[in-house]
Amino acid sequence: MKIALLIAGAVLVLLGVHWIGQGTGIFIWPANPVMDSHIEWAYYGVCAAVVGVVLIWFSRR
Repeated sequence: MKIALLIAGAVLVLLGVHWIGQGTGIFIWPANPVMDSHIEWAYYGVCAAVVGVVLIWFSRR
């Protein structure tokens, strides 16, 4: 179970960072007009990254 939480947390952190980059317009690959430079995706990315960090923290306990 700990390994599954660690992997899920790492994936969420990476996905969150990607969404933050696309939402802020810093990282525009792949080109997605729905996500590019729309700040709400940066907020979703922050939430996903925070959940990922919490999952990683639980997996290390």
